[in-house]
Amino acid sequence: MESRRKTFGAALWLMAVSTSWVAAEEEVRPRDGLAPVTTKLETLIRQVMKDQDLPAISIALVEGRNVTWAKGFGLARPKEGVAATADTVYRVGSVSKLFTDLALMQLVEQGLVDLDAPVSRYLPDFTPGNRFGTPITLRQMMTHRSGLVREPPVGHYFDPTSPSIVDTVRSLNATELVYPPTTRTKYSNAAITVVGRVVEVVRKEAFAESLKRTVIEPMGLTSTSFGTSPAIEKATARGVMWTYDGRVFDAPTFPLGTEPAGNLRSSVVDLGRMMSVLFDGGKGAGGAIVKPETLQAMWTEQFPGAASTRSFGLGFTLERFEGHERIGHGGAIYGFATDLSALPDAKIGVAVVVTKDCANATAKRISDAALRLLLALGKGEPLPEIDAGGPLEAGLAGRVAGRYGEGDSAVELVARGDRLFLTQAIGGLRTEIRAGKDGMREDGPLDFGTRLTVRDDTVTFEKITAKKVEDRKPATPPSRWDGLIGEYGWDHNTLYIHERDGRLQALIEWFYLDPLIEESPDVFRFPKRGLYDGESIVFTRDASGRATRAVAAGVTFERRKIDGDDGSTFRINPVRPVAALRTEALAATPPVERGEFLAPDLVDLTGLDPAIKLDVRYATTNNFLGTPVYSSARAFMQRPAAEALAKAHRSLRDRGFGLLIHDAYRPWYVTRIFWDATPESNHGFVADPTKGSKHNRGCAVDLSLYELESGRPVEMVGGYDEFSTRSNPDYPGGTSLQRWHREVLRKAMEDQGFAVNEVEWWHFDYRDWPKYPITNVPFEKVTAGKPSAAPIPASASSHRSSARTEVE
Repeated sequence: MESRRKTFGAALWLMAVSTSWVAAEEEVRPRDGLAPVTTKLETLIRQVMKDQDLPAISIALVEGRNVTWAKGFGLARPKEGVAATADTVYRVGSVSKLFTDLALMQLVEQGLVDLDAPVSRYLPDFTPGNRFGTPITLRQMMTHRSGLVREPPVGHYFDPTSPSIVDTVRSLNATELVYPPTTRTKYSNAAITVVGRVVEVVRKEAFAESLKRTVIEPMGLTSTSFGTSPAIEKATARGVMWTYDGRVFDAPTFPLGTEPAGNLRSSVVDLGRMMSVLFDGGKGAGGAIVKPETLQAMWTEQFPGAASTRSFGLGFTLERFEGHERIGHGGAIYGFATDLSALPDAKIGVAVVVTKDCANATAKRISDAALRLLLALGKGEPLPEIDAGGPLEAGLAGRVAGRYGEGDSAVELVARGDRLFLTQAIGGLRTEIRAGKDGMREDGPLDFGTRLTVRDDTVTFEKITAKKVEDRKPATPPSRWDGLIGEYGWDHNTLYIHERDGRLQALIEWFYLDPLIEESPDVFRFPKRGLYDGESIVFTRDASGRATRAVAAGVTFERRKIDGDDGSTFRINPVRPVAALRTEALAATPPVERGEFLAPDLVDLTGLDPAIKLDVRYATTNNFLGTPVYSSARAFMQRPAAEALAKAHRSLRDRGFGLLIHDAYRPWYVTRIFWDATPESNHGFVADPTKGSKHNRGCAVDLSLYELESGRPVEMVGGYDEFSTRSNPDYPGGTSLQRWHREVLRKAMEDQGFAVNEVEWWHFDYRDWPKYPITNVPFEKVTAGKPSAAPIPASASSHRSSARTEVE
């Protein structure tokens, strides 16, 4: 009877919440006196969203038992125009672990589970290899001290098949412990999945249903679930993936096999309610979730004094913040970044979710600001100012760019226009450097706050102080690595194996750079830091020595096929015969333009400097169409662009290189052939003829480098006209030497007013391209530096010309 009264009371509470929620118009308005705090937070959020191109953010503030403000910003589902609100549902990643651990602690309170008993007591068939002898316990698993691998072989973070918890846990029997239990913090999604499996077995109930009945509903959470359904999918925001080389794509939505470790969906309001339960000693709408003493145990460091990069209680991360104990957890899952942070003694908390992959530094930055503001408000002190930061001063990035230091202490600063990016030789993340009120600092979605100073060619960053070193040509890596370098895995999550600084390196989960330790020609080990601390990568090669798969940390990544990565010319199968397309293109008319243009003044590039070499592949069969489209191998550009190119060529002499031209001015009809011949899926690599091309204006050039001494073309990461991500000018793979060649070319061209194309390392546009019209003159009629009287969309009789456009 008592339990029925509790259930009825909880139902009434949920009804009241739902009613007030509708009245709140999808926002929890700030309580009286809180507006100064929320105003500052809104300003910060809007600025960060603009700076980092974030689709959506939702935030909730908690004070005591109440969610005192909650609001969404931006678009939760951009393609549908659906706004983010306080009650938008998000995938919250590893915040799931707190719910799983609370469910396990309920069993501990009931005497059904012993944290320090071997896990095999509850899961007799759980038998991962353990050469250390020390049994694995639930306490170790909840604090990431079990020594278990990060990801299971089945149901891992990359696995789109969404296997059951049973199959996921069973696959761990094929693994070996990486470290002896209790000796080292090694974060493990696999371990918390085992905890969830124990909950299932002891409760004799499916995990998602068990958590719903024992934790989620008793807390009074109305938008939280481990399971999914069409209704939940419809309510869930859409996350965004991004990469170092500038690609952006929709996040995958498959449920993880490690469900207890990362499958939770929730709203910031529900996460706020969860924190209010913690502040109230574990009491939820339907009664006690756990006892106050249980929470205190969960907030107590379990293995103090051992080497660790962070401290864990039972599930909760622990740290000191402004003199207070801070508890919580972050969450990172495809397209979403979450921070849940609470100060139990002050009974204040914040939940932030961002719909951009791995933007956890941004979520935590907002949480930090919120907690500082709430603390000041509670003490009656002036609210602290928030340093939102800003771009670097113009030209600063280029002045400080370069390599500083040697060996593991080296730091590399790379300028991209007026933006600056930092990478350390020891690996980790590539982070953006922006301006703060106290100077330069890390400021981006991946990291925030660490100061950077550059003075007198000396950089200071973290514990590193290093002098700038000469830009030296990298050595050719050992030939035994040739067959290993490449891409492995899935479209949604690709493993890159590349060479950097004389070491083979893995780029895993899009952002994490790990120099590998070579144990044998086919076996490498991750460093004792990072996501896959101490685990290995084992390659399988074919008879030619080329790797066909990589088993990284127990996860099998099949080698990805990239046409052209064997050194051959990339080819497509034309949609229609090129001969027929040529006839149609020659009969077609270029787009009509509106505006004033300079008269074309095309000059032969080799006439400016005979050392400029030509390899005009469109005049041969050695191109992506496999047939000639030019009748002669010529290269023309508008005179200012041609003269700038000649300067770039001369600037390379001291480095032992010259320019090798593949294409320059391109008659419009050829652009039409390329577009019509190329499958629609590859249209991103060819220009739309209805808009014309910068090549058609005589202000674009496709080129590479050749060695002056040997006359041979240099090796680049990807081939010319290759329709793959390797063509991106910031593609992270390949070798140090290949990437260095690419950077040498880029700098020489940018110094003379050219800009590299965003998806083609070989394609550069001259800054004056808007001044020239689309031109459709064959090479044979370009004479004496100017087109002949062949049809062009501008009069050649005067210095400037007028034309109309229907497309620009």
